[in-house]
Amino acid sequence: MYYKILVAMALDHGISPQMLEIAQALCNPGAEIVAIHVFEAPPSSVSAYLGENAVREGFERARRLLVEKTAHIEGISAKIVRGHTYRTLIDYADEHAIDCIVIGSHKPDFSDFLLGSTAARVVRHAPCAVHVFRSS
Repeated sequence: MYYKILVAMALDHGISPQMLEIAQALCNPGAEIVAIHVFEAPPSSVSAYLGENAVREGFERARRLLVEKTAHIEGISAKIVRGHTYRTLIDYADEHAIDCIVIGSHKPDFSDFLLGSTAARVVRHAPCAVHVFRSS
C-alpha cells in the first residue's frame, strides 16, 4: 500500500476510470493521489504551421478533459504539465517523493521492442514502484 500515488492519464485511450480505480485500491487511508497528464507540445517545426493559438487551445482542451475525468472523485488532485511523457513522469515522481506510479500500457508490437514504449521506459527508470495496467 502506498501514500503518494501518481496516475499517468492518457486522456485519449479510454482507460482513465480503471487507472483511477487501481490507484484507489493501492492507497493507504489518507493517501494522496495525483492524476497527471503530460501535454507534449508538437515539435517547433510543426508548431510553426499550427500557430500558437492551436497549441494553446490543445493544452486547454486537455486541461478541461483531465478535470472532467477526475472532478467526481474525492481526494484526487489533477495536474497537467508540459514535457516529454516518460521523462516528465519520472522527474515528477522523484521531485514529489511519489511511492507508486500507475500507468497504462498497450499490447507491445515490434517497434516497442526496438524503441520501448512509454510504460516500459517508466518501469526502467522510475525512482519508485510502478503498477502497469494492460488494457485488453
